Amino acid sequence: MIKRILVTGGAGFVGSHLCERLLSEGHEVYCLDNYFTGQKANILHLTKHPYFELIRHDVINPYLIEVDEIYNLACPASPVHYQHNPIKTIKTSVMGAINMLGLAKRVKAKILQASTSEVYGSPMVHPQPESYWGNVNPVGERSCYDEGKRAAEALFRDYHVQNNVKIKIVRIFNTYGPRMHPNDGRVVSNFIGQALQNKDITVYGKGEQTRSFQYVDDLVEGLLRTMGTDDSFTGPVNIGNPDEFKIIALAEKIIKLTNSKSKIVFRPLPSDDPLMRQPDIKLAKKELDWEPNVELDKGLEKTIAFFRQAIE
Repeated sequence: MIKRILVTGGAGFVGSHLCERLLSEGHEVYCLDNYFTGQKANILHLTKHPYFELIRHDVINPYLIEVDEIYNLACPASPVHYQHNPIKTIKTSVMGAINMLGLAKRVKAKILQASTSEVYGSPMVHPQPESYWGNVNPVGERSCYDEGKRAAEALFRDYHVQNNVKIKIVRIFNTYGPRMHPNDGRVVSNFIGQALQNKDITVYGKGEQTRSFQYVDDLVEGLLRTMGTDDSFTGPVNIGNPDEFKIIALAEKIIKLTNSKSKIVFRPLPSDDPLMRQPDIKLAKKELDWEPNVELDKGLEKTIAFFRQAIE
């Protein structure tokens, strides 16, 4: 069945891959973006597709369109971008959620919220299950993003309970792949960019902090499977790779894969930077029959190939 699908933040890193996948399945896709962090280059190859429509719009303002499904991805997702204008970031999460939920209520669309592992803050429970409430600093440097996403989850739950809106909430863990913004400040893009230019690779703290890295294709599959569940399943559900890597090990791996002459240098750990982050994905396996398939080395090779072209 062909659906009309709205993707907010559709010109972003994840959004562009989602638009591509939805078009490949025959759906009509409306890509909405204000280009705060999204880039037209990410979706330029889709603009001639007969079922693709590009709309320049900011979700802080209401938008009316007749659609069957909404993927609400609009929000800066890297510390460099979301701390650049923290008020804009929290407005995007909160007002964007209100406007898209209002649209979903009006046209009876099913709506998915792209939430984040950042709702767990600096976790006291490891790995993190969906039942964990988190350990978040409400007045820290990252709170514009963390608390914005937590508020968005609350709004989704309330619209579901009060107005019977069909909702899905996905908590996305660290994701990487082609079309990442080269200057987004996240660890994979930082390390690859530095390695390809033979610059010093900057590791914060001693590099003992851990992260889990999922390839973007695995995430998109998880989003589609979540949207495809019956209305009784609302989430939240963790979508991430449970394989845990030390940051220092990631730096060494990227140096090896790029044949770089870079040296690793150490800098002080930023404030509120979580020391551990690893998803418990039992719920995703049970409800979505989902788990990540792309191994880190294979995904990094594809990402490095993209960055070689982007940097040149």
